[in-house]
Amino acid sequence: MHQSKQCVRFASTLITFAGALGAMASHAAEQQFDPIVVTATRQATRSNALTSDVSVITREEINEAGQSTVEQLLARQPGIQYTANGGPGTNSGVFIRGASSNQSIVLIDGQRIGSATTGSAALARIPLDQIDRIEILRGPASSLYGADAIGGVIQIFTRQGAGPARFNASTGYGTYGTTDTTVGISGGTDLVSYSVQAGYLDTGGFSAVHNKTNSFYNPDNDGYRNSNVSANFSVRPATGQEIGVNLLASDGTNQYDSNDFSAVGAGKNYNSQQTIGSYSIYSRNRLNEVWTSTVRLGRSTDAAKDYAGSVRTATFRTDMDLASWQNDIVLPVGEALLAAEYAKQNVSGSTAYTASERTIRSLLAGWNANIDKHRLQFNVRRDDNSQFGDETTGSASYGYQFTPEWRAHVAYGTAFRAPTFNELYFPPSNFFSGGNPDLQPEQAKNTEVGANWERGDHRASVVLYNNDVTDLIEFRPPTYAPVNVSKALLRGATLTYDGRFSEWGAGVVVDFLDPRNEDGGANNGNRLARRSKQQMSSYVSRTLGNWDLRGEWQLVGDRYDDPANTKLLGGYGLVNLYADYRLQRDWTLFARANNIFDKYYETVDNYATAGANVFVGVRYAPK
Repeated sequence: MHQSKQCVRFASTLITFAGALGAMASHAAEQQFDPIVVTATRQATRSNALTSDVSVITREEINEAGQSTVEQLLARQPGIQYTANGGPGTNSGVFIRGASSNQSIVLIDGQRIGSATTGSAALARIPLDQIDRIEILRGPASSLYGADAIGGVIQIFTRQGAGPARFNASTGYGTYGTTDTTVGISGGTDLVSYSVQAGYLDTGGFSAVHNKTNSFYNPDNDGYRNSNVSANFSVRPATGQEIGVNLLASDGTNQYDSNDFSAVGAGKNYNSQQTIGSYSIYSRNRLNEVWTSTVRLGRSTDAAKDYAGSVRTATFRTDMDLASWQNDIVLPVGEALLAAEYAKQNVSGSTAYTASERTIRSLLAGWNANIDKHRLQFNVRRDDNSQFGDETTGSASYGYQFTPEWRAHVAYGTAFRAPTFNELYFPPSNFFSGGNPDLQPEQAKNTEVGANWERGDHRASVVLYNNDVTDLIEFRPPTYAPVNVSKALLRGATLTYDGRFSEWGAGVVVDFLDPRNEDGGANNGNRLARRSKQQMSSYVSRTLGNWDLRGEWQLVGDRYDDPANTKLLGGYGLVNLYADYRLQRDWTLFARANNIFDKYYETVDNYATAGANVFVGVRYAPK
């Protein structure tokens, strides 16, 4: 109750602040360009016409991220926290509105990626240099994208081509012996578009485990290297007709600290090689003035190999074959969405799962409309999973434009998470009784309300949400067999402001989160592990002639590392700096310093994070 009152007071303060900004923003243009996003509706929609909580990370912001990882960049966005078991390339995860990493999904160019054994996508293996922009949809999205979208959706778009053929390149060097180089070529005409990008990252890293008393501790540095490539090509033989291919492949190897207490593993250097890929072909056809059809066929892969020295100790591979047919139909009022999808997940490797394949057949429908000052969106989806049967989800949202500057929305939606192959079919061992093939999906019901203010280059928003998650899968002693027994309540508020004052820019995001265990057992009422109740991210930027300067300040509250709330991880504050200088029209010298005060902190108990580090480079990007 105290937190709810705190959220309301802070929301009131933000609204008052936004109103005060009106006078300061009077010099700005009355009309501000609003980005086109597709993740919130699966149809191209201006962000100011949405009835959902969405943000976009642009290529400019990605350039300014320097040596940061995808997870670290995401953690500076509204409603997102992250954890990592060490440096770049190690196991990591992001929590959207407190939902676990396997309760949110990741798409690359419209196609899902991830492991069917763990249920998570390997964000740590996706290089920032290959990304053009990222769209983040917060809130339940199973009615649009199916299983696992309880917390939200992260959609990554790789670089596209347009205009005259142009070459781009960047390279840099930094702390921990980090080198990062990317080269590419892109372009396009009315007939064709193309982009090919290739990159290589190598870092010496630091010791993943910090605690010298931990049995996994090894003082050596745990490095990471990654080779990656993306390619996009499309042909438009006639107006409204397009055929294209999308490709992203990333192969990385990271070292890590471990001790498997076996003759094979004793005293060895451990490393994990993981390859992720997303490959698809599509045909987008405007069949008539009101009907556009998009057919997509593709495959995504997630393949990992673990080694102790030169001896392979384990392999895990997920292949997902995907097919979809989406129809966008313009109606006399609004626009309809009708789609069918098919997915086949196959797992293989060194683990003898009692089942290794499942299929999902899906039908979905939606409708969204802007009627005068009213905004409406409705979606319903039915997924037929060969493991547990049918699951139907839905969502409804309504928005109202009170004035040209103020709008608000209210939304309700349901979502679910499908059990992973590890939870369902993992073979028994001396410490584990094995998977449970009778598991049912986790369920979620979310309600939210939000308000947005925009004037010229200034924007502010507040969103309050309440997500009730039931049938959570838990590994309970003494057998540690997974069962559907737990409940959790994820409720909170997110407040944002972003604006420009002539050559100055400033922004702030404040998150309040109450991630509570409500299973009725020993941990009832405890905070969910590794979630902070408060988080703040802010920046100030300035343009001075050929210089662009930026400073960032991030505050994260304390967290517990365990469900029993006995291992407290302290909160932390980080200050980062970025600067670039335009040497010529297309050449830029840049530098980024992260954690400049060398703050030591942990996002996972015993696992280290990067200290003060600097990265300097040069970028060639024709305008």
